Amino acid sequence: MQRRQFTQVAVAAAAVTSLSAVALLSNTTAQAQAAKPQAGVDYLALDKAVQTENAGGKVEVIEFFGYWCPHCNAFEPELEAWLKKLPANINFKRVPVAFQEAAVPLQKLYYTLETLGKVNDMQRKVFTAIHADKQNLNTQDGIVAWAVKQGFDQQKFIETFNSFAVNTKVSRAKQLSNEYKIQGVPSLGIAGKFYTDSGLAKGMTRALQITEFLANQTKA
Repeated sequence: MQRRQFTQVAVAAAAVTSLSAVALLSNTTAQAQAAKPQAGVDYLALDKAVQTENAGGKVEVIEFFGYWCPHCNAFEPELEAWLKKLPANINFKRVPVAFQEAAVPLQKLYYTLETLGKVNDMQRKVFTAIHADKQNLNTQDGIVAWAVKQGFDQQKFIETFNSFAVNTKVSRAKQLSNEYKIQGVPSLGIAGKFYTDSGLAKGMTRALQITEFLANQTKA
């Protein structure tokens, strides 16, 4: 290679390197900007704050879900993995949603399991029963028959299912759904102030990231 050719190649290489560095910096900046959640785009700020539970200064995060919802079923494994490493500043709770009266029995099923301290054991089993095994859990009779097969005492389960406590929680679930103005499930309510879902966040993986971001920006 002649000296002149070497110089030309060296200059060209330096220019490419410089351009690559600029492109890399610009790309990194763009990615950082894209990653930062934007109000009104990635999540919504509520017009009116929703009352949250006092949980030792932690930020309340609600998953709105429905056992009947295939997207909630698909999201459950990812949610469970996230819960295993739940940030210390978050108080997590689930709220079952019924967009139609026909789904109320499934709300009562969730709160029955919660009252009996069996949500962690049975959550995935309920989803599996409905979406994989195609069992009809849309009525009290169907739910009770399934519960007995899972080892629950029939009388105790029925009493809990129809209890004042469970019905009160169902009413509160409807109130929270309305106050958060949820547009679909699964979705997430954060600190009584913010709402996000798969459509806004472009997927539930990012919705969880946005949830953590907002929780870190919020004082309980």
